[in-house]
Amino acid sequence: MSSKLIITVFLGIFSTLGAGGSVPAVAAPVSDDACSSLTQAQVSGVLGVSVGAGSHQPLENLKTCIWSSANAPLIGRKSVTLNLKTAEAYEGGKKLLEQAKALAEAEKDEDAQVLGTTPVSGIGDNAFYSTDGVHTTLSVKKGNAAFDVTVAGDLPGEKAKAMEKTLAQDVLAKM
Repeated sequence: MSSKLIITVFLGIFSTLGAGGSVPAVAAPVSDDACSSLTQAQVSGVLGVSVGAGSHQPLENLKTCIWSSANAPLIGRKSVTLNLKTAEAYEGGKKLLEQAKALAEAEKDEDAQVLGTTPVSGIGDNAFYSTDGVHTTLSVKKGNAAFDVTVAGDLPGEKAKAMEKTLAQDVLAKM
């Protein structure tokens, strides 16, 4: 199985784990509505561009919110995606990423280096970065709640990671 297929399958499962379920009251965001966990001003300030109001994606899923730069070309458009999830979904997603990396390494797939997790200290109870080879995602767990934040756009990886960390701290401040 090619690593691109592995990445697609595991990231799809990882995303699905976070998309449903309720976020418990202990150490949970102020609301079950991801769009209320960050303000338009916070996202604009971190991205350095004006963003529109956050919108749920898909519309009926309150757990996921996307803010994107207004009037920018689609390619390279800066955006932030916040996905609220349970601590169980966090742990399951982390385990799937680690298994995907082990499988890719066992198959000696050259893309194995992009899979897996990189621990991040000083954020919540536990946090890690993961990548799909294009974007990074910062996954954070605090108590019984967790969330993912992804900054997309034409940005160097380390800059995107720093932005994700700042936004994660903003979300944690409301927990």
